[in-house]
Formats: sequence, C-alpha cells, structure tokens
Amino acid sequence: MTTEPLALPTSPDAWPAWIRDRAASELALATGLVEGLRTDPPADPVAVLRQWDRAGGHLGNVAAVGSLFGNVHPSEEVRELADNAEQEASRVGTRWSLDRELYDVFAAIEDSAVADDPLAARLLAKVRADFRRSGVDKDEATRDRISAIRERITELDQEFSRVIRDDVRTIQVAPDQLDGMPADWLEAHPADEEGLVTVTTDYPDSVPVRMFAHDQDVRRDITIAFQERGWPTTEALLDELFSLRHELATTVGYADWPSYDADVKMIRTGPAIPEFIDKIAAAAEEPMQRDLGQLLERYRRDFPDATVVPGYDYNYYAELVRAEKYDVDSQRVRTYFDFGKVRQGLLDVTGRLFGLRYEQVDVPVWHEEVTAYDVSTSTAGEPIGRIYLDLHPRDGKYKHAAQFTLVDGVEGEQAPEGVLVCNFARGLMEHDHVVTLFHEFGHLLHHVLAGHGDWFRFAGVATEWDFVEAPSQMLEEWAWHADVLQTFATSADGEPIPADLVTAMRDADDYGKGIFARTQMFYAAMSYWFHADRARAEVPDLTARMVELQEKYAALPYLPGTHMFASFGHLGGYSSGYYTYMWSLVIAKDMFSAFDETDVFATGAATRYRDRILVPGGTGDAADLVADFLGRPFSFDTYAAWLAR
Repeated sequence: MTTEPLALPTSPDAWPAWIRDRAASELALATGLVEGLRTDPPADPVAVLRQWDRAGGHLGNVAAVGSLFGNVHPSEEVRELADNAEQEASRVGTRWSLDRELYDVFAAIEDSAVADDPLAARLLAKVRADFRRSGVDKDEATRDRISAIRERITELDQEFSRVIRDDVRTIQVAPDQLDGMPADWLEAHPADEEGLVTVTTDYPDSVPVRMFAHDQDVRRDITIAFQERGWPTTEALLDELFSLRHELATTVGYADWPSYDADVKMIRTGPAIPEFIDKIAAAAEEPMQRDLGQLLERYRRDFPDATVVPGYDYNYYAELVRAEKYDVDSQRVRTYFDFGKVRQGLLDVTGRLFGLRYEQVDVPVWHEEVTAYDVSTSTAGEPIGRIYLDLHPRDGKYKHAAQFTLVDGVEGEQAPEGVLVCNFARGLMEHDHVVTLFHEFGHLLHHVLAGHGDWFRFAGVATEWDFVEAPSQMLEEWAWHADVLQTFATSADGEPIPADLVTAMRDADDYGKGIFARTQMFYAAMSYWFHADRARAEVPDLTARMVELQEKYAALPYLPGTHMFASFGHLGGYSSGYYTYMWSLVIAKDMFSAFDETDVFATGAATRYRDRILVPGGTGDAADLVADFLGRPFSFDTYAAWLAR
C-alpha cells in the first residue's frame, strides 16, 4: 500500500475548517470527473467506468466524513458542518442519478466492450440499474420532484438520528432503591446533594439497572424512560419519511418502498419479507413458549397471580432464571471482563485468527478516549489500513453500536479506514457487550480486508444489505468459547474465566433465544409494515400499528403508554429492511458450521473464510460467495436446528 492514512486535525479549533476543506476538495474532484464524462468521456469503455467509479469514491469520502463526524464529534458546530456535508453529498449524488446526459454515456456502452473484464461488466450492470431506479427516464418535472424528495429524506433521516442521539432521559432514585446493582456501578453513581442518584437512558446505565436492580419501580421507570426517547418529536418525522419513501418508490415504478428497497437485496422482492418474518416466527414459536414457561414459573414465585411477565421485568427475571437454573451469575461474569483487557483481547484473537497485526499509533483523534491502530498482515507485515475505536458514551454522540466508514479503500488510491462507535462502560463489561464488540468488529474487519481491490463500488462492506450482518454475527461465536475467552477474560487476581462457567454461560444464553427471535420479528414487522402500509387507503396510526404487531409477533406484552418506535433508529438507515439481521443470522449460523467448534483458533477455515467472504467485498453476489466458502448453497436448516435445541 503506497497511500498514507487520512491526516485528521491536530487541534480542536482546526476541526471546522478541516471539515469544510475536506468536503469542498473531495466534491471538487468528484464533480470535475463527472463533468468530464458529460463533455468528453474517454473512448475506452472501461476507462469511462473507472472515471465514474473514482468520482463516486470522492463523493463517498464526503458522505463518510459527514456521517461519521455528524455522529461522534464532541463539538456541536462540527456535527452540524458534518451533517451539511452529508446532505450536500446526497444532493450531488441525486443530481448525477437524474442526469440523462450521464445516463446516455453508459447506455451507449456495448456489453461486448466489457465482456472480457468481469468486474467492469458487473459495474456497468449496476450503474445502469442505479439510473433506472433513480427515475432518470422520467420527465423534467418528475425528476425535479424526485430530487426534492431525496433531499428531504436525507434531512429527515439526519433529524431522526439527531433527536434520538440528543434525547437522553433520566430518573432519580434513592440509593437504597439500587440494591442489587454491582459495586463498581454504584461507585460510579454517587448520590447528589439532595441524596439522589441519577440514572440515564444511556446503555451503561440503563442495561445494568434493568438486569440487576431489585426495585421493580426503578426497573419500570427506566424502561419507560428508555422507550419514550424521541417521543413525541420523531413521530411526525417518521410519518413524513415513510410517506416520501413511498412516493419515491411508486414514482419510479415500484408497488411500494419495501419492493423498491428489496430489489437490490438477496431477498429480491418486497412480499418475500413478511413471508420470511412469518417463517422465523413459526420456527421460534415452540422455543418461545418454552422460554416463557420457565420465565413465568420463576415470576410467579414473586407474583403468584401473574399471567404474563411485563417487559420491564424481563431482563431481571431472565437473569434469575439463568442464575438459578444454569448457575450463571451475571455479576460474577462481569468481573472477568475488564474493558481494557477485552479491547486488547479482541485485537489479539482476531489477529491470530485472520493473520493480522494491530499497532496502536499516536495520531490526532476527535476525542481523548479514541484509540487508533494501523493494521498490517502478520506474514508480509504490509500495512492494509487504519482503524479507530470510539467505545465509550458521551454527550452528543451516537447512542448505539455501529461501524462507520472514514475512507473506503482502493489499491494504490487510498487505504481503507474505519471507525467502531460503541457505548460501553469504562470498567467492567456485561458479557452481552463483549459479544456486541466482537460483532461490530466483524464489520470493521470486512471494511478493511475488502479495501484492496480496483473499484470503489465493490470496496469494503459492499455486498447486498441483507448479507452485511452475517460476517459480524459469525464473529460473535468467538466470544462464546472458553479457549478464546481465557486468553483475555481474567479476574482482578489474573485468574482466567473458568471453562465450566463459560459452558454454563452458553447454556444460559440458549435460554431466551426463542423470545429474542420473536422480538426481532416484531421489530422486522414494524420496519416492513410501517412502510408497506403507505399503500393503504387509510394509513394506520404508528402507535396503534406498533401495538398490533407487538401482540402478533413479540413474546412480551406492550407497556401501555410507551412509544418505542420513536427511538427505533433502524427505521432510518435500515428502512423496511430490519429483517436483514435475522436473514444474515441464518447465513451466519450456516457459515460457522464450516468451523471446528473444538478448535476455533484453527486457521484453515478462518483463512478460507477471510479470503472467500471478507476480502472480495462486493465483487460477487453474496449467495455465490457463501456457496464458494461452504461448497454448497446456504441453508435454513442449520439455523432451525440451533433454534430448536
């Protein structure tokens, strides 16, 4: 790799100018290349495609900087500048997609002219499909309306994310109401001058409280506060967003937004989404009933007349079931997962597995808690990219866990750089959060390893959207094996986590997977039907529709008066496609069947997986990549067997 990593500002005051300059210079490069295509395109068809691809790469640099720093930078001014840059990138991309002169350049290319270059042919087919889906063939007035819709969709998506990000709610409780909480958590939450402890809806606060606090009122109050984030502000934003997506989809010839969105995914058609949701729901019915039976049996020891377990009590009583039935005490488990050891352990494990080295580098970052690493191959030692880990909560920061692109990689042009954005505790971690860290790092590996081809379009996590979660879900498996965990999960005295405890943790984790699957299908149904309903003559109220879908699919009852959809951030980026998490999990379980569970550090399968699934990026259809790795098409059977056991 000959390219240097992106140089970030060296002082806080330099950030606004850097954002402006980065956006302006990359936009200038992008627009210059596209203008050249419109006025004087190269004679060689592959050169035409390469020029278009490079323009898209520069525009992607603007969008990436905008999306990342709009979500993580501590300065509100910088976040606003970044949001503006992302909006401008979206506007420019929309303008290109509706430019008939540009479309004519690609329409004029004969298929035979690129037949000898499979990736160029693949790119040409995708570019033509992009233009078709954009509405380039419509009249000028319709194209103007499409442009306005897309610009407004970007604004609404950003505003939805901003409201959720900034709406941190709190409850105040007396210290004695926090009986059951871990000692390190209590130490980090002293009482104020009035003798009260403030609990926020940020994950490091709200998750442990719902799991461990003995006081039911506290569990209920923090659950309500968590589910009410964004309400009522985001309802109007979502109503407009869903309506505009529907208008866009129907304008360019699709029945509804899910049909438009699914057309470029593995699932292919909109109606296949509810069919898949119902298939998973049916497979999960018996495991869910088994889980609920155990849960209710334990709950009735405290509430003899109960017929259901309310959602605000689920995490607490699920922990009791795991502790009593499987002898797993989550507070004991936490003592083995010190954040610093987990972070280093993750790097050691993935480095060993995939033949990588991570060298921490002292470079400018946007916050003092962010760490940066150069990634290289352990064989040749060649640098292949840079990663940043931004793993703790703070004001104004993205509230969930995700991998963000800083730079997409193309060999000889720019090295891939990615950022992991999470919200973990600074001390001891719940094991679920360790699993989340492995999951998100799977995306980061995909981004870096797939950033060394010839085309920006196929760089990084560029597969169909309903496959992108599969590699990260599969990496979660390494967070469940004693041989892996014992390399970094140690007590304060340095003792590795006992293998029998890890076995019990896995057995305990199997409890609740039926409930989890049905909960996921409830979320997927919301994601789908909130959009598909726009085709109805009378569109249902979002809260009423949510309650209806929760009653049909979810394992746990609706909490009256709450509006969890108002902070369901996946309605933004994933739109109607939340089903993709479960679709990907089906594939992930099947891919993991190729590994030897008794020796998960064996590099044979890992190397083949790295080279056939991660490194190719978007150069092949996901189904073909998986078939190449497994030696057969992927199957639902592995997932179904896992769910049933």
